[in-house]
Amino acid sequence: MAVQNARISKDLVFQAIFDSFKKLNPIVMIKNPVMFVVEVGTLITMILSIKPDIFGVSTVGRGYNVAVFLILLFTLLFANFAEALAEGRGKAQADTLRKTKSETMAMVRQKDGSYKELPSTSLRKGDIVRVDTGDMIPSDGEIIEGLASIDESAITGESAPVIKEAGGDFSSVTGGTRVVSDYIIVKILTDPGESFLDRMISLVEGASRQKTPNEIALTTLLAVLTLIFIFVIMTLVPIADYLRVPLDVATLIALLVCLIPTTIGGLLSAIGIAGMNRVTQYNVLAMSGKAVEAAGDIDTMILDKTGTITFGNRMASEFVPVTNVSEQEVTLASLRASVKDETPEGRSVVELARKLGVTWAEQEYEGAEIIEFTAETRMSGLTLKDGMEIRKGAVDAIKNYVTANNGIVPADLDEKANAISKAGGTPLAVAINNKIYGVIYLKDTVKPGLKERFAELRAMGIKTVMCTGDNPLTAATIAKEAGVDEFIAEAKPEDKIAAIKKEQAEGKLVAMTGDGTNDAPALAQADVGLAMNSGTMSAKEAANMIDLDSDPTKLLSVIAIGKQLLITRGALTTFSISNDIAKYFAIIPSLFMTVIPQLQSLNIMGLTSPKSAILSALIFNAIIIPLLIPIAMKGAKYKPITANKLLSRNLLIYGFGGVLVPFIGIKIIDMIVAALHLA
Repeated sequence: MAVQNARISKDLVFQAIFDSFKKLNPIVMIKNPVMFVVEVGTLITMILSIKPDIFGVSTVGRGYNVAVFLILLFTLLFANFAEALAEGRGKAQADTLRKTKSETMAMVRQKDGSYKELPSTSLRKGDIVRVDTGDMIPSDGEIIEGLASIDESAITGESAPVIKEAGGDFSSVTGGTRVVSDYIIVKILTDPGESFLDRMISLVEGASRQKTPNEIALTTLLAVLTLIFIFVIMTLVPIADYLRVPLDVATLIALLVCLIPTTIGGLLSAIGIAGMNRVTQYNVLAMSGKAVEAAGDIDTMILDKTGTITFGNRMASEFVPVTNVSEQEVTLASLRASVKDETPEGRSVVELARKLGVTWAEQEYEGAEIIEFTAETRMSGLTLKDGMEIRKGAVDAIKNYVTANNGIVPADLDEKANAISKAGGTPLAVAINNKIYGVIYLKDTVKPGLKERFAELRAMGIKTVMCTGDNPLTAATIAKEAGVDEFIAEAKPEDKIAAIKKEQAEGKLVAMTGDGTNDAPALAQADVGLAMNSGTMSAKEAANMIDLDSDPTKLLSVIAIGKQLLITRGALTTFSISNDIAKYFAIIPSLFMTVIPQLQSLNIMGLTSPKSAILSALIFNAIIIPLLIPIAMKGAKYKPITANKLLSRNLLIYGFGGVLVPFIGIKIIDMIVAALHLA
């Protein structure tokens, strides 16, 4: 894994407690209107606990004010603790990455051509460094000389080393990866603070997390509710005076804190930060919290084919014999023709033959002449020492080769080759001397597990669309094999953008996955753009997420996290509002039932006194926040079900539970408060 999940250690908890105290200031808390009101109320009750008559009105007494102050302080600390703990996990992840970066040394080429060892933090764009076997690549760059096997598990989580070389499609390297064989000369392409590792550090710290539209809407709702309840509490003062019910400042503050949605207000920021942290655990880097939450509302997912749905290389999938030739014979002939072919296609033929249990002893082709593929002959193969000629290549080229050697072309060769072509594959004919044995079926192979993952997306109500430059026949074949809902064939970059805009015009949120420069415009247009780590730099820059494993189905995990983030926020909001309903029955009837006896029937909890009711509700308020921190950090349980079922489930669990739990909790606390004579 690129970023390990930081365990909640003792050190992390103590640091979170310390950070909770640091957050106790109006400048920080004003971003959260609910917690700002609680903090101001805490300051006022602290003053009242020292000088009860400072406002020139009679108060219940110093002891009651001290109790209210302490409970409000604990409420603030617990609320800040949730956010501090979420941030602390991100900082723990970032510290690991920062340590990797700071401890890396680099062999930097000097003007005279010699190399000098310097810290990687001193590297600048344009510097040339040499990285030998066992060394860590100090920063992002491009190989300009050499070829090496590179362990990218620290970034991608993939344990198998990757071969990279100068001038190839895979010449870019990432800081933090390690060379495991040979050496490379790398030209640094980033300045300090701009590397991939630097971006990872800033992302996992959550320092640049943006508020999402849903979060802004919820914050606005909390602000409005807070203002409404401030007005309600203010109107209680003349009502209490009229009814001759004593209400001091500390009681009014306690009432306000009890009735405003303190629970969700205290956990709101923690939910968002924890959501971003969870994404990194799946080896996906999100550029903002907005991207994570938008993923939870995705309606349509558009995928590039090559390199995203498929591996991007033609690979052998089947050996098709002609008449009077067995499958074993055509497999062996194909293996013989490919045993010295180092191209990806050639390696795939050898691998498939071995999977089918067909091998060829090395001594049988020692000293053989290797026939390289050329554009003129369109064939490759071997000529053994005994004169045996083994060839594979384009069907018409092999037909001409066999005919020239007085061989006979099988009657069903064209039929079998055309069937492969119609299915979107590439046929390669195989011959030994003047006899054709059959056809190798090469196709752009769909990555394993995609069909099942796309079925899961369909169950979640998300439509999948494949974009490809292939002809409609090939596109239809790949689309069927991958299990996507729709496909766009012969697609240009403009077509991909048009498809995204069309979906967005219908009010849908669109996710796009891709890896090429031609995908960059579409990745930038999409609401969620997921670039493959194996893709081009322009694709990564255009996207707002990067998948370090280059697995397009990873978006399914991101969508689940986004939905989980939305569900968690909705669940805790439901729980918080339901809590408030219960608190009304706890506080309001007990507050006025001494002067309005008819309210006694609403005191269904049988609370001891108005003061014990207020203190009990306030204590419950402080306790419930830390109890909900694990849900805010981990997220509410998510299952891919319809929105109506999900709503019903959450209303039952968090709505009914939010009403029931306070009734039980406040009653128990009231009994304890009464026994201790705190009110």
